[in-house]
Amino acid sequence: MKMLVITSIKEDLLAVTHILEKAKVPVFSVTDTIGHKSEHNNYVLNNWFASGDAQTSALFFFSFTDDDKAQQALDLVKKFNNETPSAFPIRAFIVPVEVSSY
Repeated sequence: MKMLVITSIKEDLLAVTHILEKAKVPVFSVTDTIGHKSEHNNYVLNNWFASGDAQTSALFFFSFTDDDKAQQALDLVKKFNNETPSAFPIRAFIVPVEVSSY
């Protein structure tokens, strides 16, 4: 089992939902988040989150799913980012789940 984590700006909600559906991830959660970045950089678009007092409205998706579905979602995120250049690309991570209880 893996934990699939995806972050995106709110405008990419439908794109990420479509990616998860195409990867056949059966269940996932979505939550609003506000990103902050404490580094000072002169060019805000190079950063995932703005610096200083600026905030970025973003979404945090996660799902506990099998290895193949998590990898397929990650591959689809890479494909989306390559085909749809953006100052705020979708980011995805796969985290191994060592122990679970349910």
